[in-house]
Amino acid sequence: MVSFSSCLRALALGSSVLAVQPVLRQETGLDTWLNTEANFSRQAILNNIGADGPSAQGASPGVVIASPSKSDPDYFYTWTRDSGLVMKTLVDLFRGGDADLLPIIEEFISSQARIQGISNPSGALSSGGLGEPKFNVDETAFTGAWGRPQRDGPALRATAMISFGEWLVLTFTDLWEEVQGTSFFTVAVSHRALVEGSSFAKTVGASCPYCDSQAPQVRCYLQSFWTGSYIQANFGGGRSGKDINTVLGSIHTFDPQATCDDATFQPCSARALANHKVVTDSFRSIYAINSGRAENQAVAVGRYPEDSYYNGNPWFLTTLAAAEQLYDALYQWDKIGSLDITDVSLPFFKALYSSAATGTYASSTTVYKDIVKAVKAYADGYVQIVQTYAASTGSMSEQYTKTDGSQTSAGDLTWSYAALLTANNRRNAVVPAPWGETAATSIPSACSTTSASGTYSSVVITSWPTISGYPGAPDSPCQVPTTVSVTFSVKATTVYGESIKIVGSISQLGSWNPSSATALNADSYTTDNPLWTGTINLPAGQSFEYKFIRVQNGAVTWESDPNRNYTVPSTCGVKSAVQSDVWR
Repeated sequence: MVSFSSCLRALALGSSVLAVQPVLRQETGLDTWLNTEANFSRQAILNNIGADGPSAQGASPGVVIASPSKSDPDYFYTWTRDSGLVMKTLVDLFRGGDADLLPIIEEFISSQARIQGISNPSGALSSGGLGEPKFNVDETAFTGAWGRPQRDGPALRATAMISFGEWLVLTFTDLWEEVQGTSFFTVAVSHRALVEGSSFAKTVGASCPYCDSQAPQVRCYLQSFWTGSYIQANFGGGRSGKDINTVLGSIHTFDPQATCDDATFQPCSARALANHKVVTDSFRSIYAINSGRAENQAVAVGRYPEDSYYNGNPWFLTTLAAAEQLYDALYQWDKIGSLDITDVSLPFFKALYSSAATGTYASSTTVYKDIVKAVKAYADGYVQIVQTYAASTGSMSEQYTKTDGSQTSAGDLTWSYAALLTANNRRNAVVPAPWGETAATSIPSACSTTSASGTYSSVVITSWPTISGYPGAPDSPCQVPTTVSVTFSVKATTVYGESIKIVGSISQLGSWNPSSATALNADSYTTDNPLWTGTINLPAGQSFEYKFIRVQNGAVTWESDPNRNYTVPSTCGVKSAVQSDVWR
């Protein structure tokens, strides 16, 4: 996968291409569409997690695949970076009350405990192996050629796990892999992981002295990326340095308790807002689908203007990142009760509010209200672009073309769905837990190149204890649900106009009557992965027989004998299940 690069060596923290298709422009209101798309995105992420995800067959439990695409491009691997970002999204949802995600989070942590100890081309656990960017989905080392090592993955993984660890304590205790050069994104998320790691260590009665010694130096180095008008994304590589990875760095180090701090490039800071304008403006004239858009209108956003991967297109996750930073800023202004306009941020504000002038504006003033209204509309514009080019089913690939918005590159990119969920949450003022930015204020007068060599040990997780007593948890004693949502999936290659249905011996499956069969959908269907799926609520413990049928122009073709058999789970706390088959 092409994503962010780095070479920060001071830290060691523990489908095929979619065919060109008609652009599906959505007419649904943004609020309604987001509610539907958020539900779709959550399920699409779960579909891409092993071992039960229908799009992740062959992946070990807890392994997050980047995409079901296995050729042109082949993304059927697990990236430490993508997995960490996606799992942080799920942890935030879980902490917000989505209790069904607990076993998935536990399986992810168990999987990462195994993966981080695998010797790989970057080294072993204590000799550089933590910097290996991707692994095979069966938790074995990927030994092919790749841009390695990359240092952002362990920091992002640590952030996701620390967030879950903080929840445990609170509850039960009274990116582009192309440029060799130092990356702003990597430095920013590494700084957060060090600060958060130190805080979490104290919470559980331990300490992290190397976190404390290295964080100020990393924070000091972070300042060197500021050019005076925008954030230089990478040192080295020969590009302009205008790159959405700087916006991603800002949103992934957003702290809801922080002020508009320039030092950590908080979303509402003058530096981050100025950078937002420079980066997004760099795409205005190079994409045909942005033609005619005024300065105060959102645009489709890619990775960086010099991009040539798949001909250099906008991405769903990058366009959503542009919206998310603005939603973060709106939250911060509301919490602070005012907004500041400085000489640095003035160009950003004047583009949206022509009479903007430097100064501080209290939330009670008309100017504040007008600016907030303009920024909200501008942020929504980015999401509306995503709404326009997402498929009518909700499916989002990695990219959409700069000429007509047709989806291209890897289909059903897990990160695209995670980006939708986080942007939607921030739009609704649902924010993550703070990570300690307000206490991370020390910046040395001069940066020093230092390092710290910690101790390494493998982690073995044999089982997870039963956790109860949290919102949404099964009652104690645990109750067996009366119904279970069973997702049936079958790999069946079809032709245009042909559909796949499931029929069986019980009334919910039509009692063997083809005219009453349940139709499956092809939302995740690709040439490499011809997947048809459907979810049906069935009585817990029910046993039955079933088959799949093909239907075309009223003609029904049954798959070969014998009948398939299935028993719906009847287990404490199990509310959903997946049954995966192949047409025969």
